[in-house]
Amino acid sequence: MALPPKWYQWLVGLFASIGSFNYGYDLGIIAQVVASDSFLTKFSPSDSEKGLVVALFTAGAFFGAFCAGYLGDWAGRRATIAGAAAVFVVGGALQAGGQNIGYLQAGRLVAGIGVGTMCMIVPLYQAELAHPTIRGRITALQQFMLGIGALCASWIGYGCYIGFDPTDDRQWRVPLGLQCIPAGILGLLIFLFPESPRWQIDHGKVTEGLNTLAQLHAHGNTEDPWVRAEFDQIQEALTHEHDHSAKTWGELVKNKSNFRRIFMCVALQGSVQMTGVSAIQYYSPDIFKQIGISTENTLKYQAINSVIAIIGQFICMLVIDRLGRRWPLIGSNLLNCLCFLVGTILLEQFPPGKAGNPMSAQIGFIATTWIFNFSFSAAAGPLSWIIPAEVFNTATRSRGVSLATMVSFAMNTMIGQVTPIAMTNVGWRYYILFTVCNFTNAIFFWALLPETSKVPLESMDKLWENAPWFAPSTQRKDYLGELEKVKEEIDHKQSTSAHIHEVLAVKDE
Repeated sequence: MALPPKWYQWLVGLFASIGSFNYGYDLGIIAQVVASDSFLTKFSPSDSEKGLVVALFTAGAFFGAFCAGYLGDWAGRRATIAGAAAVFVVGGALQAGGQNIGYLQAGRLVAGIGVGTMCMIVPLYQAELAHPTIRGRITALQQFMLGIGALCASWIGYGCYIGFDPTDDRQWRVPLGLQCIPAGILGLLIFLFPESPRWQIDHGKVTEGLNTLAQLHAHGNTEDPWVRAEFDQIQEALTHEHDHSAKTWGELVKNKSNFRRIFMCVALQGSVQMTGVSAIQYYSPDIFKQIGISTENTLKYQAINSVIAIIGQFICMLVIDRLGRRWPLIGSNLLNCLCFLVGTILLEQFPPGKAGNPMSAQIGFIATTWIFNFSFSAAAGPLSWIIPAEVFNTATRSRGVSLATMVSFAMNTMIGQVTPIAMTNVGWRYYILFTVCNFTNAIFFWALLPETSKVPLESMDKLWENAPWFAPSTQRKDYLGELEKVKEEIDHKQSTSAHIHEVLAVKDE
């Protein structure tokens, strides 16, 4: 029995999101690697060298996202994913086999290039395969698999830490080497899955594109009304884009509609980092220790935090196409603001390291961290990948998503470098920054972000050209309904034609 088309699309998206799994795993495992006894004994790294081990990964990801903007259009979505996976395997092997700290840093840079490319191209590929009614659910897999990767990293790293002798290099080589396995599987098997039909049609492979649409939506039936309606819409949109699309980066931002989308997606990715998620990821374990929580309990609470994130991401996949994009993003930022406000008050009233801090302060800080993580994972995090992947037209999608992803990695690097310095010099006052930013994020997206859920990709130009800048005054148009109407017309024509053929056949007899 053949899978229902939407389940098939979801499973293709799930396999592609192995690239995001690698991102989450690598981010999660490196903190445990640089703290392991055998790693410190072998390399004796300085603070700056350890900082470079972490920073070079996101620096490489920045450049990987840039390259993906060109590779995705030139080589295709699948080939770009395969190439990125191969680069990541090389980077992982360099890390696992590192004989000196420079060797390891080079591996981090190479692996970062692979991850940056995958993080840019995978949600784009997912969005181009998906039916409009489940596009959010499929592209949300990016954040969900990132969380799965981080969870696996925390327990694999812990297992290797306690399972190998403190003088055994396998304590850090094994967890670094294991990340090559999922990346290798992704690179080797991605060509068993369909190419983006939009990329195929855009590059003159019209018949292949039609067949891919049929494979995705109708078990291979190229005469299916939905397939024909979407195929005609893609061709019409691409003809318009080829006549009017931007050919250079300069032209890309000169077009008002394109500039607005780029501005919104860059702001979205920047705003996500200014929620404070990276600051919490990097610093909350230290705060746990400083407010009197044991190392064992710190590990336990962090593992629970990872599970909470996955629950939030799973819920997002279930409801994001029903609730839309605007209000979940606005609500998430407001709840994040409240969490940071409470956390700021707790850190000010009960400073880490101060003797006599009550147990209630510990519980309160842990609770705010967990609630923030759930709020972020259920909306703001996934939407930072969903929205950029869906708002651009085919001609500008690769470059637009590339630019937004580059901003994400640049801001991530900045927050990671600034946070320990800020916490040392200004302490709890640093949290005020994120309290304010979460609130202003909510106001910003309430005012400027139009609703994009259930809008066919080929109708995004119309949406962004016609929607006013002040989003609350937008009159929502049913673009999906228009496509469904075209589908019904094709269905009616096919039924009429079939009936005529039947009548003629009867007369001939």
